[in-house]
This record gives sequence, structure tokens and C-alpha cells, in this order.
Amino acid sequence: MVGNISRDTAGHPEHQHHLLGGAALYVALAAARAAVTSAPVSVIGHDLANELQRPEPARLDLSRIATVDQPSCRFHLTYDQQGTLTSVEASYGAAEHLTAHALEYLNGFEHVHVCCRRPLDPAPVLAALAGREQDFSVDFITASAGRMIAAAAPFLPHARIVFTDVSEHATLAHLVNLEGLRTVTVTDGPRPASLYRRGRLAARATVQPSPALEVTGAGDTFTGTFLARVLNGVPEELALHHAAQAATSRVANLGITLHPQPP
Repeated sequence: MVGNISRDTAGHPEHQHHLLGGAALYVALAAARAAVTSAPVSVIGHDLANELQRPEPARLDLSRIATVDQPSCRFHLTYDQQGTLTSVEASYGAAEHLTAHALEYLNGFEHVHVCCRRPLDPAPVLAALAGREQDFSVDFITASAGRMIAAAAPFLPHARIVFTDVSEHATLAHLVNLEGLRTVTVTDGPRPASLYRRGRLAARATVQPSPALEVTGAGDTFTGTFLARVLNGVPEELALHHAAQAATSRVANLGITLHPQPP
């Protein structure tokens, strides 16, 4: 799982949570819960090194995480009353080294998932994967989807799966010929998740309503669960339902909390 591991502050209208987060961590944890050995490929600072020894992160293969003498990546995520992400503020710190680190540690995996989110430069990473015909998948985040999808576009026909939400899917359709993409998933919050093959709708999965305690990481949990199920031989239509259920369970619990630190 190539991506960030970070300190997240999730700001909601009536409260905020301080979490151990980042797409690489959330996707990897979800895949591990679904019985796949997962290894985040990330760069962190010393401030998060001990946090990864806590029981749940310690279930992962942490050997591809580099620790440098800089503060770890931080995100301040702001949500509205409906749980929709409205803004992202970032201080990348150690994660600025992620592209170079990923290019060095991409070998030896059955499948590589790339979280195409700043500060990663996805083009050289995806070019390396496509060039050696490595099995890979990608996802995005709405805040930077336009730029990241444009950078990734030449390599997306080589991807096994492209993960999007409804807003990112609209951007994808504007920039890429969807008929050239093997599999695309689309999430839409509490509304049904969709599966497309070569641009055609193949399946939908209803999301069971659940009181939301913390929505951060729900999309990444969907991604990690879907990936794990498919890699274990589950048909994509059934994997879509499993992933939707896992995302619902994710929002019903708080996640891995951290003590707040000065900005």
C-alpha cells in the first residue's frame, strides 16, 4: 500500500478527533482484517514510530516504512453536518520523501495499491508498475483528484481496479475513456456503491445505515476490504458487498486515537 501514514485531526461541526491515519494505514488495516498480508510503503517521522507498535498497526508488515528526522505528515480534515469532506489542510513533512522511497521498495509484492494523493508523484510510480506488468490498483481523494487523475491517466488502463467516490468518478469520466478501464468502483457515502467494467454498470451494493461516530477512513476501508476479497478469489460483485459492509462498520467506531500535539 503506497501512501501516507499521518496524524489526522477530523473536525466536525460539534467535535473533533485526533487519529492515527493516512490512506496507506487505513487500506492496509482493512486488507489485513480481510485476511491479506499487508505492507504499507510510507515515510514517517520519529513522532509516529512508537504509535505503529500498538496492537492493530503491529499486525501489518512494517518493514517497508522508512523513519526520517522530520515531523510526520499531518492532515486537518473538515467535515460538514452530513459527514462530507469539505476541506483538507496538510503539512507533509516526512512524506515529501514518499515518491523516492516507493520507487525503491515496489518489488516483491503480489499486488501493489497506490494511494494517489499528495505529496506522492504518481506518474513515475505507476510507470514503473505498468512497465513491468505488475498487478496494481489506485485510488484518489477529492481534494486533489483532478491533478492526480490527470497525472495517472496514461497508466490507468493497466490498473486492475480504480477506486473512486462519486465526485472523483465524474472527474475520471472527464479525463479518461472509461471503456478502457477494467474495473472501477464508485462509493457515495450512505448511498449504494457501484461497480463498473469497461464503463458499464456491473453491480450495486446497498450500504446499511449506521450511526456515524467517525467517517475518516471509511473509503479506505472499502478499498482495502474489496482488494483483499478479490485477491483471495472472491467475485467482484460479492467483494463489493463485503467492502460496503466493512465501510459501514468503520464509521460506527472511532478508530485509533492519538493525543493532540501542537500544530
